[in-house]
Amino acid sequence: MAEEQDIQAIIDLLDGKTASGVGRIHIEVEKQTTGGEETVREHYHHGRCDVGSPWALGTVRNFDA
Repeated sequence: MAEEQDIQAIIDLLDGKTASGVGRIHIEVEKQTTGGEETVREHYHHGRCDVGSPWALGTVRNFDA
């Protein structure tokens, strides 16, 4: 039952993001093996390149050189 609630919470989160105009979503899920608290981190990037990618971070090397 808790697993179904977790799935529904993710669906609701994604529905809310897309309804507000978010065009790209990248999700990483980590299985918690300890009894620690859940954490949610959100990164936002102005533009169309992937959040956290070398293009978004400005670390793409110049391959022409």
